[in-house]
Amino acid sequence: MEELRSIQWFPGHMTRTKRKIQSQLKLIDAVAILLDARIPYSSCNPDLRSLINNKPRIVLLNKCDMADPAETKKWLTLFRQKNIAAIALDCKSGKGLNAFIPTVKNVLSEKIENWNSKGMTGRTIKVMVVGIPNVGKSSFINRMSKQNRAKVEDRPGVTRGNQWFTIGKGFDLLDTPGVLWPKFDDPVVGEKLAFIGSVKDEILDTEHLSGRLLEYLRDNHISALCARYKLNENDIIDLQGYEILEMIGRKRGMLISGGEINTERAAATVLDEFRNATLGKLTIDRAEDNTDVRI
Repeated sequence: MEELRSIQWFPGHMTRTKRKIQSQLKLIDAVAILLDARIPYSSCNPDLRSLINNKPRIVLLNKCDMADPAETKKWLTLFRQKNIAAIALDCKSGKGLNAFIPTVKNVLSEKIENWNSKGMTGRTIKVMVVGIPNVGKSSFINRMSKQNRAKVEDRPGVTRGNQWFTIGKGFDLLDTPGVLWPKFDDPVVGEKLAFIGSVKDEILDTEHLSGRLLEYLRDNHISALCARYKLNENDIIDLQGYEILEMIGRKRGMLISGGEINTERAAATVLDEFRNATLGKLTIDRAEDNTDVRI
């Protein structure tokens, strides 16, 4: 199966968001960058380096409960080796969230000390939260603020405006809409973003996308793939992704009139089960393959 040739999704509001991020930088003390723990490299917008300039930054590897814990540990080590503060968390369960405020204060320790020396003790710390669509920014803010004020939906492109939230005494977060970048130079990065749902399924051929995902799983996580769909490794090792998809559809009884396999339904099932970690805790981006963290 050929690679997905060019996944591009850059609505007009994303251009406006980039301008808003730049205009708000003077108001904030640090930037919290949410990444998906399953694809820490691919879920990092390479434009962030120039967008946030030299602002202190904290990396949050969200959805860590869906990722391979050993790989997450490697990613945390890589970020810290590059002097970038990083913590793993999961906004659904609340795991790791308690480390956020102490980490920010540690990163800003010199600035806070300077404030205190000038008599500005207790000055509010302001942190901008950025990330690609569907990475969990609103869920993170809702958890931190202990209220459901930020919109949360499991689809990209929900948050459309910058919003301030108080998450504790002297600590504010600025939510921003998810921002992709205008052109994915590496088509594999575009695929991985589509795998986790950061690009709208409506603009994609989901059967082709799920076929590509199945080929990746066959080559890298064949045991998990076969266990979930009751496949034999020897039967699928040389198959194209679409052929594996058809096999899954038949095994699951996804048939339409005439006994034809409903590959559209099978594709939706495969994508949903990967995105929900039903297939297991899998990390697609490996730290040793992506030493340039792009932040």
